[in-house]
Amino acid sequence: MRGSLQRYLSPRQLGLGRLRSSLRPGIGDRRGLLTQSYAHGPTEPPLLETTVGEHFANVVKNHGDNAAVIAKHQNDRLTYAALDAKSNALARGLESEGVHTGARVGVMMGNSIEYAVTTYALFKLGAILVPLNPSFNATQVVAALSHLNASHLIISAESNLPRKGPRSNIPLLQHLVQDPSRVELESELVPTLQRIIFVDNSSGRVDTSGYKSLTPYASVMSELTADGHALPPRDLSPKDIVNIQFTSGTTAMPKAACLTHHSILNNGSQIGDRMRLTPKDIVCCPPPLFHCFGCILGYMATATHGSTIVFPSESFNARATLSAVQEEKCTALYGVPTMFLEELSLIASGEVPNEGFQHLRTGIAAGSSIPDQLMKKLHNTLNLTELTICYGMTETSPVSAMTTTNDPLDKRLSSVGRLMPHVEAKVVNPADKSQTLPINAQGELAVSGYLLMKEYWGDPERTAEVMIPDGDGKVWMHTGDEAYICPDGYISITGRIKDLIIRGGENIHPLEIENCLLAHPGVADVSVVGVPDEKYGEVVAAFVVSREVDSPRVPAKDDIQSWVRTKLSNHLVPKYVFFSPPSDSFPKTASGKIQKFKLKESAVKILKEGTN
Repeated sequence: MRGSLQRYLSPRQLGLGRLRSSLRPGIGDRRGLLTQSYAHGPTEPPLLETTVGEHFANVVKNHGDNAAVIAKHQNDRLTYAALDAKSNALARGLESEGVHTGARVGVMMGNSIEYAVTTYALFKLGAILVPLNPSFNATQVVAALSHLNASHLIISAESNLPRKGPRSNIPLLQHLVQDPSRVELESELVPTLQRIIFVDNSSGRVDTSGYKSLTPYASVMSELTADGHALPPRDLSPKDIVNIQFTSGTTAMPKAACLTHHSILNNGSQIGDRMRLTPKDIVCCPPPLFHCFGCILGYMATATHGSTIVFPSESFNARATLSAVQEEKCTALYGVPTMFLEELSLIASGEVPNEGFQHLRTGIAAGSSIPDQLMKKLHNTLNLTELTICYGMTETSPVSAMTTTNDPLDKRLSSVGRLMPHVEAKVVNPADKSQTLPINAQGELAVSGYLLMKEYWGDPERTAEVMIPDGDGKVWMHTGDEAYICPDGYISITGRIKDLIIRGGENIHPLEIENCLLAHPGVADVSVVGVPDEKYGEVVAAFVVSREVDSPRVPAKDDIQSWVRTKLSNHLVPKYVFFSPPSDSFPKTASGKIQKFKLKESAVKILKEGTN
């Protein structure tokens, strides 16, 4: 078990050594420093060549009595042996409900024991876990399930979203299933859907007694008891798709990144190595399991090392997170900057006592850059002196670069660390992707290695747009991020070539919001950009050209926000709306493309003047 060998791994194996051995001829100087914007991560330890289920069996054998999952809000915990037994029981039950190898199974729940059990049950069956954001509305759920021809949906009675009361999912199910009172499930919107498995997390608030087409989670678990025996062997390959993560896109055609056993297992293991996790570590994980942050940086990093993962609440709650750290004596804490800021605010105000954090040492900050002052507060207040910084994207399973626990503070503030083992990166000219730029030059970051997604499900055109082979046939993922590589191999991200907006660590693509607003009867044209925000890093701003002047149909700011709120998730609602009359048009290039950078400059100027 790799987790039990951490003390014996060499600095080079952990990616701590210099990059001398990873340089190609002609791209480094005699000191082992890079001269071209190409780098290669360490070649040790060797990659794991098993499925998630096979590796998990070894973890259970070596660390069966260790706590695997603790759900504070459920007052429940499972050892690795118990998680193994429960996931075996659920796997058998799901199989009896028609789940088979390769089946796409949507899972729409908050962080919970049931989510953990479901994840390993699906991995063991060779079915494909499809996490769905609990904030999705009916239109988004239908689009996701339809795109994948999903056969099953596992959904909670309520969605508990951050800073909001519980939202019943019954209206969503009524939209999805035309007559839920029938015993046989039938969905005209998603004809491939065979079963909806219902997890009741409502404490009696949601009555499903009249919904005969729903299959209770408890009944799936109880049909075949956990007898302690392993599941029968299945003909699975490490290169099989096991996880499909939705990254972006319109509701009509979302991008669904296909990740394999091989990619997520090795990435999680390497992340745990960089954090120096051991079976004694207890990792507090408030980020959501529908995101790679919770699933891979969470599950895979802890399980590959026999560590414990703690869910403070179904969705992020700063007070619950700090309480979990204190009560469970957590040694690691995950978060994005907005999460950390809210936690520190509670301590600073005295609402949470500044005690019980002495066991913390490490963790992960991801999603957006950590300001200097925030990093210092995390060191001084929460004792996160070994906090690591991650960089990646869903399509790279997800982490391609990461700092170490003993990297100098300036490196953790100015860079995203160095490459993970068995990963290559280069910085290319965005206008000529075949041209690798000199060292320290800014350009588009491209990544290659075991961690690349297999494809975007059912979308070969968009797959080909980002996964581009070089002259030697090696495939590179072109990230759309602007970056430069330092001579010592550290990578710094300087911006986004794409128009991605990162709000509190959550990726937002303007096209989804733009398509939504273009359907508004009062909108002639729209362009969406991200503008700086002290709390979230970036927030959504919409530039709207009205269809008419001096008409009741001309939308107001509230109309625009309400329109998006009813059709998309709340985090996609524009915070700022700027209006232009029909005679105006957006600044454009000669080819007719909107110059979003000019709109962003305008938004910043308007907000600075306080005229919005």
